[in-house]
Amino acid sequence: MTTGPRSGLTAVSSALLAMSRHLEVRDVLHTIVASARELLDAEYAALGVPDDHGGFAQFVVDGVSDEQWKAIGPLPRQHGILAAMLQEATPQRLADVRLDPRFEGWPAAHPDMSDFLGMPVADGDEILGALFLANKRCPKPAGGCGFTAEDEELLRVLAQHAAIALTNARLYERSRELTIAGERSRLAHELHDAVSQKLFSLRLTAQAATALVDRDPARAKEELHEVARLAAEAADELRAAVVELRPAGLDEDGLVATLRTQVKVLDRAHTARVTFASRGVRALPAAQEEALLRVAQEALHNALRHSGAGAVEVTLARCGQGAALRVADDGQGFDPSAVRRAGRHLGLVSMRDRANGVGGRLRVVSEPGKGTTIEMEVPGG
Repeated sequence: MTTGPRSGLTAVSSALLAMSRHLEVRDVLHTIVASARELLDAEYAALGVPDDHGGFAQFVVDGVSDEQWKAIGPLPRQHGILAAMLQEATPQRLADVRLDPRFEGWPAAHPDMSDFLGMPVADGDEILGALFLANKRCPKPAGGCGFTAEDEELLRVLAQHAAIALTNARLYERSRELTIAGERSRLAHELHDAVSQKLFSLRLTAQAATALVDRDPARAKEELHEVARLAAEAADELRAAVVELRPAGLDEDGLVATLRTQVKVLDRAHTARVTFASRGVRALPAAQEEALLRVAQEALHNALRHSGAGAVEVTLARCGQGAALRVADDGQGFDPSAVRRAGRHLGLVSMRDRANGVGGRLRVVSEPGKGTTIEMEVPGG
């Protein structure tokens, strides 16, 4: 495939932008492989991320159908030419991979490959993966490789940017894991406070019943009924802690279910009434759902900890192809302009940053004595 300098540069630029746009590791891997195959006009492309046991933690292919991939069987091991790229960190450009002395064959359902171009993906001294292409779509020189030295240099540039994109995606996923863990810890603390209050009331009521047993049996009986009621409530709280603080989140439950669960926990843990409603919300890209959840959590934290609200309403509704979040409380409110001058008070700057980061917008409506409403809209995918 022949392209002019401008169209070639545009294609490379588009590939690099596509890699940097994704935040999930699996999405980044797929984008790297698809971009490499398209740019170098190859029939097949693949990228393997090694594990510590001689195999691959992830192996992504492009140019192979799902049915063909299933027929091929288990993931390959780190051997032959793949091992050379991973262990020696050296590029491999071969006229016919089948004739290389390191070639060890492949499963019966594996597509037939001839010319081969492989490049390690490295971050400093750490080898992150092996990226390779096979069967360039072009006339092959006699006994030569269809992939050129220019192709190798282009793949080297692509691999360097792939290393950056993959490292960023890993850092993002780790950051999200830590954020979810921190949020679960905070919710657990709030549930602990609620259960502790119930148990404290239960103990006082039991003491009162003990003191009344001899002189006022009827009153003691009433107090014991109260003990039973409080014990049942405490048991419900503990059951909720087990069920609702399980290690689940957006990936497993989706945004609506995750928000509903967290609102239930907060409603139980605080004296304020916290409610949630959703209308017609469709699944959104992971980054948008993550941003909506974090803004909702920050707004809820402010309403329950700082505003003195008696009621907080959380609403999530479909808005075009995207979604609109609304967190409204009847608390003491504040002057938004004064807060802007004060900097990061109440986390408003971080909330705006989260909204802007996914192409959305944030609106804050509040005034002293009139409560606060946080509204956020994000586009769809």
